[in-house]
Amino acid sequence: MNGGSFFQRLKQGLTKNRETWAGKISAILQNRSWDETSLAQMEDSLIAADVGVKASQKLIDALRRQSPNGGEDLAKEMTLRLQAAMVQMLQDPSHAKPAPLSLRPWVILFLGVNGVGKTTTIGKLAAQYRDAGRKVLLVAADTFRAAAIEQLDVWGQRIGVDIVKHRPGADPSAVVFDGMQAAKSRGVDVLLIDTAGRLHTKVHLIEELKKIRRVITREQAGAPQETLLVLDATTGQNGLQQARVFKEATDITGIVLTKLDGTAKGGVIISIQEELGVPVKYIGVGEDVEDLQPFDAESFARALFEN
Repeated sequence: MNGGSFFQRLKQGLTKNRETWAGKISAILQNRSWDETSLAQMEDSLIAADVGVKASQKLIDALRRQSPNGGEDLAKEMTLRLQAAMVQMLQDPSHAKPAPLSLRPWVILFLGVNGVGKTTTIGKLAAQYRDAGRKVLLVAADTFRAAAIEQLDVWGQRIGVDIVKHRPGADPSAVVFDGMQAAKSRGVDVLLIDTAGRLHTKVHLIEELKKIRRVITREQAGAPQETLLVLDATTGQNGLQQARVFKEATDITGIVLTKLDGTAKGGVIISIQEELGVPVKYIGVGEDVEDLQPFDAESFARALFEN
């Protein structure tokens, strides 16, 4: 997250979270001394915000091990300590930001169920890469839904980026093959591939993703360089369940968490990273292209509690 402008967007996007669970925690600290009762109330607030039982217990245990310094502003002191504990949990151990484009084409495979904002995420990232001077190509490999192909096509036209597509119902792997070929022949820098996510046919999903990955790897060793799972923050713990299924199906290098501005359950971002061990790479806090940004744990924690 670069620059003050996105931090303000982030703060605005996290308003519901700040007014509910972050606000409750601040109120608990304002109204009580530092004791087990206040810790228990804070844990309840974290769980209610979809932080998850395991992650909530870990955060509270981190606070329990620290005694207040005895200063006048107990609430501020312990809020900062809670922020620090959150940052530690949210920080990707490898400190991996979205990777530099060291290969051409740089292939990013997108996963996610219908309605999570996957196609919109692809469009926004494509626009950002294009604005950075990169040559971008889209691949509409979610052939199960005609609407998915149309939506990606609309994005391509809107931002001036070419798209490789087949008719609805076509073999997704064939579309991906054509996309890889086109990317190489046209000197494309970034190839963004949309895929279908049908969790009710889990076996089919797994086989389809394996086949797509085989095609990509055959065309370029080491690709895809990124496999990003798009999740809707408003679905809370249901998003975590989706993530588990996709992680079983294929390797995931990162999470994109969308619609954080539409929920008070943004704590799921902590739950996902703690339970799955997959870093959150991008977050979305609005409709504009600029409202999708690389995730930064410190900015997120600060925006959550800062009025």
